[in-house]
Amino acid sequence: MTTTRRSLLAASAGAGLLAPGAARRAAAQSPAGVIVIAKQIVDIISLDPGECFEYSGSEICGNVYQKLFTTPNSNPAELAGELVERWDVAEDRRTFTFTLRDGPKFSSGRPVTAEDAAWSLGRAVILNKASAFIINQFGYTRDNVAEMIRATGPRTLVMRTAEPTAPSFLLYCLSATVGGVVEKAEALSHAQGDDLGNNWLKQNSAGSGPYRLRAWRASESVTLDANPHALVAPRTPRIILRHIPDPSAQLLGLQRGDIDIARNLSSDQITQARGDTRYTVTTQRKASLMHLAMNQKNANLAKPEVRQAIKLAIDYDGIQKNIVPNLFAVHQAFLPEGFAGALTDKPFHHQTEEAKRLLAQAGLAAGFEVSLDYASVAPVSDIAEAIQANLAEIGIRLRMLPAENRQVLTKMRARQHELSINRWGSDYFDPNSNAETYAVNSDNSDNARNRTTAWYSSWYIPEMSARVEAARVETDAAKRAQMYLDLQKEHQQTSPFAILLQESEVAVSRAGVSGFEMGPMNDRHRYNAIAKA
Repeated sequence: MTTTRRSLLAASAGAGLLAPGAARRAAAQSPAGVIVIAKQIVDIISLDPGECFEYSGSEICGNVYQKLFTTPNSNPAELAGELVERWDVAEDRRTFTFTLRDGPKFSSGRPVTAEDAAWSLGRAVILNKASAFIINQFGYTRDNVAEMIRATGPRTLVMRTAEPTAPSFLLYCLSATVGGVVEKAEALSHAQGDDLGNNWLKQNSAGSGPYRLRAWRASESVTLDANPHALVAPRTPRIILRHIPDPSAQLLGLQRGDIDIARNLSSDQITQARGDTRYTVTTQRKASLMHLAMNQKNANLAKPEVRQAIKLAIDYDGIQKNIVPNLFAVHQAFLPEGFAGALTDKPFHHQTEEAKRLLAQAGLAAGFEVSLDYASVAPVSDIAEAIQANLAEIGIRLRMLPAENRQVLTKMRARQHELSINRWGSDYFDPNSNAETYAVNSDNSDNARNRTTAWYSSWYIPEMSARVEAARVETDAAKRAQMYLDLQKEHQQTSPFAILLQESEVAVSRAGVSGFEMGPMNDRHRYNAIAKA
């Protein structure tokens, strides 16, 4: 491991955190009324809620836009209206009527209306970006959505679904980032052709959340200013997220006082910060998984024995204990721990000889060469190097292709990767959120409408897709949980995904900084209560 990735600053001469006097001498305090957060934000591709599907972007959208429903971080299984005051479900479970709250306003000062909500959901369907499947799955298409989702009054929204739908499932989906309500008039005033304001909203905002987007500079910073028309004003007028990829640089900024909250410290740094009264360490288990994806367009990776050999070759425990002990736990199934029906079995271990036997069985006893795409930041880069060493032990030679995370994601979504290390964060707190993406692909064509994680890796699974659909609509809770358990057991053994780890996110704050609320999903990280003494 390099010093900058896995140990504390060399300037500390082995003492761990800088001494208080040294920190004071280097002090460059962040301004009053501003909270500065150090975070790796190179994954941002767009800040349009109808398009945004990355970790950092979802977090920002969650503070800029409101949705019809949300889930409180104290109990993420509970549904609560955010823009919705009350709702009714018809007996056929196909017609849902929502009454919006009176009072929420966009940052322009205009009130949030049912027309804005209907247009925003329809817009997501029409744009059909990466996250659109969350809404599309209820039977909406660009041709029918205007009729099936409509405003019947200033505060009344009516949604019809193609099939009878469990109310809780629909409401969970509406709590996802893609459900963010955009001000229709503002977005359309910046439309270019038929893009419905998408190009403008990538770097601007039209939301009713506690903050509005002031500026996004790719690979540099995001600046948010308080929404002057928010029902409850946030405690800090301005939030700045600074892209600082190196954990040691984040730590130095924290010690100097020009950073208020550090989000990507290494495990060693976190351990030492826990024992230092100058810092507060906050941990949140997330519904977030890291996996190794194997594109089935590659003839070698398409062989079941090869997929199984790769899963067996990885030293999961070694990676967790030696690289990310405070940040991740070993997890090998597509439902994160904490979800109903989550499988916690860990059948794969570092079994080199068995992995070699499977490669020989596949006719690849001499091994083969394949490329690995991964984000060039810690700890992902360290994990990639560990996997490279593990696979070399069985004869698989990796061509290492580090890049900015947005480039890794773009390549993977274009199905141009071979092996790729990616993270997946649940969009809503229902098992279908992960089952849909990891285990559904009934149309493997390049122009498929439903572009899931399974589709990205060209894994065509019509039978498993049907079983996921059956689990989605099952109303018996115990039976539904068992269906997901069975799906995960099969998925573990047959899928082109080596699911590696489940994330626990850690934030380290300077003394006097309080109020940062982290949730199990990225868009539930709340900035509105952050303040500093």
